[in-house]
Amino acid sequence: MLYLRSDATTGYSGGYHYQTRGMLKVIPKSPDFTVKFTLDIKQGGGAKSQFYLMDIGSCWKNNGKPCNGDVTTDVTRYSEMIINPGIDSWRTFHTRLTISIARLENAEYPEEPYNFCDPYSNPQPQEILQILPHPVWGEYGYPTKKGEGWIGDPRTWELDVGRLSQALYFYQDPGSPPADRYWSSVNLGTEIYMDENQVAEWSVRDFDIIVPNDGHGLRSRNY
Repeated sequence: MLYLRSDATTGYSGGYHYQTRGMLKVIPKSPDFTVKFTLDIKQGGGAKSQFYLMDIGSCWKNNGKPCNGDVTTDVTRYSEMIINPGIDSWRTFHTRLTISIARLENAEYPEEPYNFCDPYSNPQPQEILQILPHPVWGEYGYPTKKGEGWIGDPRTWELDVGRLSQALYFYQDPGSPPADRYWSSVNLGTEIYMDENQVAEWSVRDFDIIVPNDGHGLRSRNY
């Protein structure tokens, strides 16, 4: 995993029984935050590289309550945009859903299409929603077709991450109140998966997470 990652300064960053230690003092909450940065990918890490234009992580229980460190009921939630054009969608879908740990409801009744996490992944319960470039994501500032933002196409992105993350479906128990979606991890970068002798080289600058300032305009955090 080669990420530029901004985590919360305190709290559970997802699915672990210990506190996080990051630099993000204000936790972004759906739907009210955007992320802006300039990304230039020189080498993508090979054909199997899952290069994330944006990867956000949160944690809430299936009953909608916040995580409290109990790894038997905490569920890490991820939303990831993969921009490596060599990664295909399953069937004709533009989303890829991966769920782990069969004892939880969201693994017993997963939405189609789905797959179970590999044995090298987080052993705790997690729900991962991966999306690929598609015209439906254009209104949120995300790439609409394969190759956008990839090698040889450096771009400045302004992503409406908060609004998209609010619109995406994550599992909850039927009848439970909707969880407040606080995202304690915001990052970009790649996972070079089971592929030897690969190289990833990329640069990012002007990385800003823009959040409301107590209802009076916006404020940004630059990394």
